Amino acid sequence: MVTTVNNQTSSTGSASAGLPSIASALGGDISDLFVKLLVAQIRNQNPLEPTDPAAFVGQLSQLSQVEALRLLADQGTASASAMASMQVISLGSQVGTDVTVQTSQVQLDKEPVQVDFTLSSPSTKTTLVLTGTGGRKFSIELGTKPIGTVSTAVDPAALGIPAGSYALSVETSTKETPATSVTGLLGNVQIGANGAAMVLVAGVGQVPASSLVGFHGRPITVN
Repeated sequence: MVTTVNNQTSSTGSASAGLPSIASALGGDISDLFVKLLVAQIRNQNPLEPTDPAAFVGQLSQLSQVEALRLLADQGTASASAMASMQVISLGSQVGTDVTVQTSQVQLDKEPVQVDFTLSSPSTKTTLVLTGTGGRKFSIELGTKPIGTVSTAVDPAALGIPAGSYALSVETSTKETPATSVTGLLGNVQIGANGAAMVLVAGVGQVPASSLVGFHGRPITVN
């Protein structure tokens, strides 16, 4: 049954923090830039009031910390990139198989789409609600459901729901709002602009690989 509804730090610390950007602007290395600044500071110090040697030691220590943090950041970036590449290679073998994605969105066309959610309490009145971009709602009455996973096939043609993108939500008699997931064919895997692995799933669209919650193998074909 479907119903439709319209409706402040020290100056020394600041200088150290700015070294990477200054070095980048001048096209040089951080350590090389620091040495040049240190030599210039020694040459131009007041002979009657020479700089405390401990200050130079402190600056060298800060330089070491800056270098160590930069190297650590570079290593972290490289490791993240390598992990993303390995994930793409691993998921590539799953292209053409059915996967489940935890999502609150579904893309409907002509084919039925499987939607799942899990109840922690029995519900005497359970409704799957699809909300379109214009605010138009389609309510699919599922009746009484026990504790556990509920699976339903959303057939746009049979239910009279136009093709498009819809937000998913579940209404229950206990006011529970379980998370929803969609099962569809994995189309491709690639690395996104942010370096994270992205997957294209039928009925969902392109989403982060981290949203995958199930792998079901290749769909069974009947000759």
